[in-house]
Amino acid sequence: MKKHIWLSLPALALCLLLAFGTSAAAFSDVPAGSWYGPAVTEMERAGLISGYPDGRFGPRDPISAAQFVSVAVRCAGLQPVQGQTGHWAAGALQTALQAGWYDWDEIPPTGERFDQPISRQLAVKILMRSQLPQARGDYITESQKMRDLSQLDGRYYEPVLAAYAAGIVSGDSLGNFNPKSGLSRAEACILFQKALKLSGHSQNTSTPAPEPQPAVTVRGGVSENGWLQVIGTQLCNEKGEAVVLRGLSSHGMQWYGQFAGRQSIQNTARYGANLFRVAMYTAENGYISNPAAVKQSVVQAVDAAIANDMYVILDWHILSDGNPMTYRNQADAFFSEMAERYRDQPAVLYEICNEPNGGVTWEANIKPYAQQIIRTIRSRSPRAVVLVGSGTWSQDIHLAAQSPLTEKNVMYTLHFYAGTHGTDLRQRIDQVLAAGLPIFVSEWGTSRADGSGGVFLTEAGQWLDFLDQRGISWANWSLCDKNETSAALRPSTSPNAVWGPEDLSQSGAFVFSRLSS
Repeated sequence: MKKHIWLSLPALALCLLLAFGTSAAAFSDVPAGSWYGPAVTEMERAGLISGYPDGRFGPRDPISAAQFVSVAVRCAGLQPVQGQTGHWAAGALQTALQAGWYDWDEIPPTGERFDQPISRQLAVKILMRSQLPQARGDYITESQKMRDLSQLDGRYYEPVLAAYAAGIVSGDSLGNFNPKSGLSRAEACILFQKALKLSGHSQNTSTPAPEPQPAVTVRGGVSENGWLQVIGTQLCNEKGEAVVLRGLSSHGMQWYGQFAGRQSIQNTARYGANLFRVAMYTAENGYISNPAAVKQSVVQAVDAAIANDMYVILDWHILSDGNPMTYRNQADAFFSEMAERYRDQPAVLYEICNEPNGGVTWEANIKPYAQQIIRTIRSRSPRAVVLVGSGTWSQDIHLAAQSPLTEKNVMYTLHFYAGTHGTDLRQRIDQVLAAGLPIFVSEWGTSRADGSGGVFLTEAGQWLDFLDQRGISWANWSLCDKNETSAALRPSTSPNAVWGPEDLSQSGAFVFSRLSS
């Protein structure tokens, strides 16, 4: 979000007119091509705002509480009631107060704060309560996006975190929300435009979107489907038919590589899997520390999946090294070698950054990294599908949707854990699918996000039903016997034996039952 220098409000600017005009915007101070121009024009044409009598819009002017609330009331389709003062916006402010969008002490109805600049935290609260009252944001996930969280007053945590989760706000270039600073009128238009689109009000309809019907997809392995391709938001086979991949992900190859051998992978195929993901940790004593040995085990796992007629994801599994730029040169060399090795092999998909985290951004870190690595892969394996993660452990797909990669055959990974993530993240998937972004769930678990807790089978079932309806492929975390609830196998299960029901954990039994459903 851009920051602007505060300007003093002339007397004329105390009123943000709200005429229902539909004529094209012609503000003398809204230049063509400006970052806020489309939003201002859209709001003006919808009859939600207009400029000053002298033809200006005043995009850099700070928006007052009266102005902001008046627009919110108009956007919600409510009518002003009798106010307590003679102020031009008193009726709209009384309507918002009675609706519970803010509290008496935040904007007293007696009018002394009506014309004062509204703070960002209060503006977002009013925006979310008026347009998206059901939206929520996970504290653990969203709070890490805000460097100045300590400056946010406690009463605003819920609406601000919900706004971050919905992609309505994202902070400035330093990651700060600046909760007690003001908003310019241009910034307010951007916020309203985003919220209106998410709420559906911009289409002037209250009819909810129909629930997607189950996607018609084909299954099968590499011999049946050949080279994969991305058409629109759907993964398709060589013939252009929608295809879905389902399978298991290994745990870290440096720890549980024995469960990524030919027999273990074949066991998953017998239950219906047509996908295996090879999780090659870069840090945590993984590839960066011991490249030769780790690479050898990874190649063996990839070859084992190919031998079982399965698709296989070669995963550059960043975790503690959250910025993909940290080992960009090593990644470039690794994918250059692997893309050359498997250049004629349609089975291999390349996941080039597992879970970017730790404050990295899509524009500054992830996108430029992806552009370089995709060029490297394409120069050797032009047809391969590439999977790209996003910020906050591959959950900020909405930010990638705002500035997607232009390369073909690229999908964006989404990771979830049924005990931690729910409706909000599913709504985000639908939002980015509607925006044209293809999604691949390359990691999910039946546990909480830390791999423990649960098992959350009801929530996991909701998730898989959701993915099936949309034809989204997935890989479950993880195929190992680790003593954690997300592990698919019971402790001491042999990696070299054929597995029966007694070898599967509660999570494994559930996941294996869904591989061919």
